[in-house]
Amino acid sequence: MHADPVAVALSLDHDISLDPPARPSGPPLVVPAEPLPEIPGELRRQLARHQLLLPLLRQSVIATAVAAVTLTEEERQKAQQEWGASHGIRSADDLRAHLQRHELSEADVLWQAELPARIERHCQEHFLHRAEQRYLSRKNQLDQVIYSLLRVEDGALARELYLRIAEGEADFAELAATYAKGPERSTRGVVGPVPLLQAHPSLAELLRTSRPGQLHPPLRIDRWWLVVRLETLRSASFDDTMQRRMARELFDEWVDQEVALQLCPGQGR
Repeated sequence: MHADPVAVALSLDHDISLDPPARPSGPPLVVPAEPLPEIPGELRRQLARHQLLLPLLRQSVIATAVAAVTLTEEERQKAQQEWGASHGIRSADDLRAHLQRHELSEADVLWQAELPARIERHCQEHFLHRAEQRYLSRKNQLDQVIYSLLRVEDGALARELYLRIAEGEADFAELAATYAKGPERSTRGVVGPVPLLQAHPSLAELLRTSRPGQLHPPLRIDRWWLVVRLETLRSASFDDTMQRRMARELFDEWVDQEVALQLCPGQGR
């Protein structure tokens, strides 16, 4: 009788989810990155129809890129524990059920668990040196803003509401909840935090040159009259978190370019 592959996998000295092992673990289980085989034409069409082709190609490119990444034992255990927690794996039975339900081997699960850490390490090694340049080119897009907004179609009404707020006769939030015609009505006028450049260019420029708490007279944009008050402008800074974010953006762009090459006529078919 052949041994149950799931039972064999679970008998190994490799911690996938749970608390770190009390005894030293065995040699790390090899987690290979298998190259994507050529996809037959009909299967490729079906994958494309069901919007699965691009995700498959993307994951294949990522797997190939990070295949050579080596994690420390501490990084591996942390990645496996985080994966287990995120999937509700609390026991060997939970793990066995997960493997069976998703037709996975232990190596497959280890790959899934360690993939985020592998990507992070790959980004640090190959894209971190370009992160600051990326940040400088995108800084204006990274600034975050919180502002109060009240938009109406009647210019006279906008002027009246502005004066009531400016003179302290009414609260901005209450007037927005009553009179605003945009989605800000449901948030009592508060918008954000959102990227500054997400706003209309005229509004973004107004906010950029404002001081916190500054209320502006009605501004006309298209068919709307806007009463605006800046609450907070959070200027982006190049800290460790931003550095990693920029490196990941560069990596994602590279992956997209590689996938696009595979989608060119004659590629991968």
